[in-house]
Amino acid sequence: MTNNIHEFLDADERKSLLRLLTAGSVDDGKSTLIGRLLFDSKKLYEDQLQALERDSKRIGNAGAGQIDYALLLDGLKAEREEGITIDVAYRYFSTNLRKFIIADTPGHEQYTRNMITGGSTANLAIILVDARTGIITQTRRHTFLVSLLGIKHIVLAVNKMDLVDFSRDVFEHIRDEYLALTSRLGIEDVTCFPLSALEGDNVVEKSERTPWFEGSSLLEFIETVPIHLDRNMQDFRFPVQYVLRPNLDFRGFCGKVASGIIRKGDEIMALPSRKTSRVKSIVTYDGELQEAFCPQCITITLEDEIDISRGEMLVKPDNLPCIGRHIQTKLVWMDEEPMDRSKQFFLKAGTNTTRATISAIDYRFDVNTMEQLPGADFQLNEIGQVQITTAKTLFFDAYSRNKATGAFILIDPITNNTSAVGMIEKALKEEGIHEAELPTLDLPRLGITSEHYNAIETAVRELSRQGLEIKVIQ
Repeated sequence: MTNNIHEFLDADERKSLLRLLTAGSVDDGKSTLIGRLLFDSKKLYEDQLQALERDSKRIGNAGAGQIDYALLLDGLKAEREEGITIDVAYRYFSTNLRKFIIADTPGHEQYTRNMITGGSTANLAIILVDARTGIITQTRRHTFLVSLLGIKHIVLAVNKMDLVDFSRDVFEHIRDEYLALTSRLGIEDVTCFPLSALEGDNVVEKSERTPWFEGSSLLEFIETVPIHLDRNMQDFRFPVQYVLRPNLDFRGFCGKVASGIIRKGDEIMALPSRKTSRVKSIVTYDGELQEAFCPQCITITLEDEIDISRGEMLVKPDNLPCIGRHIQTKLVWMDEEPMDRSKQFFLKAGTNTTRATISAIDYRFDVNTMEQLPGADFQLNEIGQVQITTAKTLFFDAYSRNKATGAFILIDPITNNTSAVGMIEKALKEEGIHEAELPTLDLPRLGITSEHYNAIETAVRELSRQGLEIKVIQ
């Protein structure tokens, strides 16, 4: 019996985790869909069922004698009174194949920042549309936001099919229109389902009322959708979070592997010093490992003594991230206070924190039409492209390539509020150094030490600032 329990716990521990969000217009049935998913998959406790039945009779919006599954998600008093979602609601459940964390995000335009928060860690997005109204402005806006967040898998849930008599023509018209939209945004993995969240059609079990639909149920799909390829396993990035020194004989660098793979004996480079060493050991609570990969939390010890502190990064010498102080980003403004470009913010990217200023605004997005508008100071929930200059050097990748090292937040230094979240697109060259920008060199092969390289780089930048035209020839 004990062995069976341990086997069950071990199997449960090895299940993959899928983070997903739901988005849609008001009253499209987001909360009802998730509530039905939990109810039909038998993932509710008895006291939750009793409370659901009691609340459905008292304040439910599903009709007389029916269970209002949305009450499982809408926990705020205002949400229950108005029948809408205001804040992000998280729910956890698991099946025999996978664990899930669901973020039920609000559909109103004024709660865009709440949706960005809920979607920042999601692997998959479920976009709901009402079968009676089809693709509307809200649908386009939510799809644009999902593409901005870099979510690779999208489910289009055509809900309330029971109100259009499960018409195949209605479903296929909406599907074709949506696929045309996602192709323009460069989203490749889109799967469409005809659903009735209130009555449970195609949610957990295939419905007999849609014999023309050849796909699986929604639950079966999210249990099996492959997400292991979403992680960046090529570029090793290890932001140092803490330097562990329990005694004189041990000095390790703790953190979470943001991307890539590291093995014992691999050569690494510390940024920004560019000093190199080799991995002596990879230590965890359960013992030493021969290799580690994202998103494991580990402690790395090195063969050489290198001065490394929190905010710096360990990488591989032949695979460096972008390094610089000037970046082009997509920015989502999340503060009630309008943007003040004269203000200095704290920019936090991973474990690295530095002062930063917004040096230029390229344009704002009309999130309803995806049109680019002339640049101006941002208001709450506005999105656009800006240029940022930092006081300290950043180590980053483009967000489209590596979400872990391409995302950041701006913090108001006075209120400590999160003023904005950003996704880095690329590095911008410093003014006056366009031709003098030093290339990434294979230092060991060329016999150049990192100290000499840093000295050369400093000299080149200084001469360039003095107006001398310098070209680097490899």
